[in-house]
Amino acid sequence: MQAIRRTAAEIGDWQDPPADTRFTRFRGDGWQLYLAEPRLSLRAAVVVQGRLMAMAMESRISIGIGKADNLGTRDLADAAGKAFERSGRGLDSIGSLFRLRISGDAVQPQDQLIADLLAERMSRWTAAQAEAVSLQLASRLRIRTLSEIGKDLNISPQAVNDRVRSAGGQTIASVLRRWEEIPGRHPWKVPDA
Repeated sequence: MQAIRRTAAEIGDWQDPPADTRFTRFRGDGWQLYLAEPRLSLRAAVVVQGRLMAMAMESRISIGIGKADNLGTRDLADAAGKAFERSGRGLDSIGSLFRLRISGDAVQPQDQLIADLLAERMSRWTAAQAEAVSLQLASRLRIRTLSEIGKDLNISPQAVNDRVRSAGGQTIASVLRRWEEIPGRHPWKVPDA
């Protein structure tokens, strides 16, 4: 939970302006966070999962996109709205094959296909690959250089390149960047249905 909490704080800085994700532990091993910019949700899911996989752990992740009626009194434990309802229903529907779900009025079938492919690719990562790719993707504005990541991991840029390339990191970064820039999703126009 501490790793997710630290990552959630970092993700909060991706938003413009930076915003508290209101990370909340939920029902023992569950957790929630809020993004004011839903277009960053898939990147956030990949980074959180990568950080966990680097520690030989993982989590089921359900993204609910929609209106948030309120963000709770102290944290998300008593938050309400379509986004939270969708996230909960999505989490309930996750099977054993894929660990990532996305749902919402503005979400198209191809968005879930992208999430399925990301989840399948992540399921093949080693801990070292997960660590390198999550560091690579942990900036909303740019891809971190191999040298920067190498300094963080105390390994050579070539070793970072091997990890990122083997994990499909460049392709994942490209897919996330293009998904975040799809017209009409910056910001997402979500009906209040």
